[in-house]
Amino acid sequence: MPMFQRPTAIRRKTLRMILGASRDAYPNEFGAILRAEHGVITELLLIPGTVGGRRHAIFQLHQIPPDFTVVGTVHSHPSGVFHPSHEDLRLFSKFGGVHIVTGHPYDESTWGAWDYAGQPVSLDVVA
Repeated sequence: MPMFQRPTAIRRKTLRMILGASRDAYPNEFGAILRAEHGVITELLLIPGTVGGRRHAIFQLHQIPPDFTVVGTVHSHPSGVFHPSHEDLRLFSKFGGVHIVTGHPYDESTWGAWDYAGQPVSLDVVA
């Protein structure tokens, strides 16, 4: 079984896809699952049944296929505050190793990443 490696980077095109999906979902929240290869977040998984409302994104985690490249979640905060809420911290503690939260207006300066314990982590944006 592969050992978990917390990502240290995200591809610029993946970050732009996340920000675009967050803008498209506004004023509702957007939510997806993150995949990584060799420590770099490269892809989003859209999980059937994920519901985005004005103050929530509800993930159907039981719908995630067994996949060792899944490393965490991403969701948006239409309020613009891109720090995790108490509900976010509960999810982080139960699933994944890195979680991204984006905030309105969803540009490259309004997002952050956190680990399973809710501690900020740095992700380099790479080509």
